Amino acid sequence: MSSKTTILTGLRVNNDLHIGNYLGALLPMIDLAKEHADDYQINLFVPDLHSFTTPIDHSRLQDAIFDTVSNYIALGLPIDHENVHVYRQSFIPAHSELALILSNFTGFGEMFRMTQFKEKGRSIVAQHQNTNIEPSDTHEVEDQSDTTIRKTEENGSVGLFNYPILMAADILLYNARYVPVGDDQTQHLEFTRDIAERINNKFEQELFVLPESVKHQHEFFGKDQGLRVRDLADPTKKMSKSDDTGKGVIFLSDNPEVARKKIMSATTDSYEDVQYDFDKRPGVSNLLDLYTLFGGSQHEFLGQVQYGPLKSAVADKIAAFLGEHQQMRSTVKQATVESHLQHSEQLMNQIANRHLYDVQRAIGLRR
Repeated sequence: MSSKTTILTGLRVNNDLHIGNYLGALLPMIDLAKEHADDYQINLFVPDLHSFTTPIDHSRLQDAIFDTVSNYIALGLPIDHENVHVYRQSFIPAHSELALILSNFTGFGEMFRMTQFKEKGRSIVAQHQNTNIEPSDTHEVEDQSDTTIRKTEENGSVGLFNYPILMAADILLYNARYVPVGDDQTQHLEFTRDIAERINNKFEQELFVLPESVKHQHEFFGKDQGLRVRDLADPTKKMSKSDDTGKGVIFLSDNPEVARKKIMSATTDSYEDVQYDFDKRPGVSNLLDLYTLFGGSQHEFLGQVQYGPLKSAVADKIAAFLGEHQQMRSTVKQATVESHLQHSEQLMNQIANRHLYDVQRAIGLRR
């Protein structure tokens, strides 16, 4: 096993990637790999087993995996560096077995208290019923009606319920200390620390390295941690791959001119001039953020009395980025992707199986 500290992250592949994924997840991780691959082991895995926790088009999963890894490569991930590993979760069977083992040391109530299970379950209920059930505030989850909770239990899968346990296995197999997590997954990281410490104490062995606390994760990854780009049509919510209309989402696969039209139609407000205030004016503030994130300076537009020039400038920046990225993406060959995946999976299986064996032996499954 490598003596280097491991940084681990995964990005679900259910839908097309968008610029929010690029700015909030892909770009920070690629920059981190470029800067720190000499000093850390970088594990970028495709969590394909996690893909089934919510409804997906199963026929598109393999294409989505190829597309995600191809985007990493096209965006500059140093894929040939010896400390950068890209692998599919399901190709490392130890993930599944460790998750099953961890589940036997986890209480039902512990999982039921996970906010994301309730939130995603409510979304599934809304889809099934064709109703407009809005996700509740984190602090109001316990105030949901008995009927809503019951329907969440009925419609949410056991896979969704157990999601944090599999996530813990993903992290603990590789003794990963650093895992970039957004606000919606902080509970999962804390559970990972809890279950690792629980098993270490029970068997009086250092079977697992505890990942750093949420506070230290934020300190390590910096200001881009948990970055949220807002939907262009409805800036009160984040840009999401699951948006059925696609009107407020700029996908990495969008034609640059299609993206330009989406930006020019973006929701702003009825104030007299351009000002940055995310609480009161999320639409124009989102545009200012996008302009800055793609290399501009928002001060060029503050105080202007028309929104058109700002929209045009944002559209130019993003259209140019999409054109360049799609050109690079077209040069990535499937054989190249497969070769890198298989090489990493061979190494990760060795690391994961060795660690799993230590756990199996500690709990009595091996001599």
